[in-house]
Amino acid sequence: MRRLIVNADDFGFTNDVNEGIIEAHHRGILTATTLMATGGAFQHAVIMAKESPELDVGVHLTLVGTRALSRPERALPPTVRGLVGEIALGTLDVFKEMEAQLMRVVNAGLIPTHFDTHKHTHLHPRVLDATLDLAAKYGIRWVRRPFDLPLPAEAVVPARKRWTARAMTFRRGAFDRRVVSRGIWATDHFAGFQVTGRIDTALLSRILAAVPDGVTEFMCHPGRCGTELLQAQTRLKESRARELAALCAVETKEALRNSGVILTRYRDLSR
Repeated sequence: MRRLIVNADDFGFTNDVNEGIIEAHHRGILTATTLMATGGAFQHAVIMAKESPELDVGVHLTLVGTRALSRPERALPPTVRGLVGEIALGTLDVFKEMEAQLMRVVNAGLIPTHFDTHKHTHLHPRVLDATLDLAAKYGIRWVRRPFDLPLPAEAVVPARKRWTARAMTFRRGAFDRRVVSRGIWATDHFAGFQVTGRIDTALLSRILAAVPDGVTEFMCHPGRCGTELLQAQTRLKESRARELAALCAVETKEALRNSGVILTRYRDLSR
């Protein structure tokens, strides 16, 4: 059986991103999202999540480019390289910070179904171990396995992105062993990393046709491109509106029906 979870990152980033994610769920094929506890539109996202009970909500654990929740007086490192340096020096308690982010989501009245990390920082062994410890402590069953499937031949991807995706696969064996040893679950397949910011209806339809047997997570970044997003510090702006249109397009829904792929959620798989 070919099953697909369509998951939107960055819920809670801005109000217009939140609105786009919810629209992609109600009008499109989106089945899940992950909430940024450090996001500027966190409270708005919580309200919208409670109004959309069929949407799976996980936690988008964020260790770069934001303020710490565990130590509000300090900023987290601006880059992944900076994060690696802080981990090596022991100046950042990764577990404590991620636990603070999870608890903000839980204390807001939401029950998270899954974890992923901003910039895929849980590929770092120390961050992965902390993520798995957190999942085990609080009964979160699912963690993202961020190793991209091969892309359709028509997909145009910068060489740097392709090489980054290939480099990430060298961590796959160790990643899988750690996840399995802790009794945490991950999907069989993953897609969306190499095409971040480049998804349109035609490409999404081709990706749907190529979904393999098993369970696949498709990562996306939809949103409405309003004033708030345009002023935010992110490279993903107009592309979020294109992804929203693609997720809601009639052609996409037809491609999904023709593919025989079944949409699902983490909570359904947990049962």
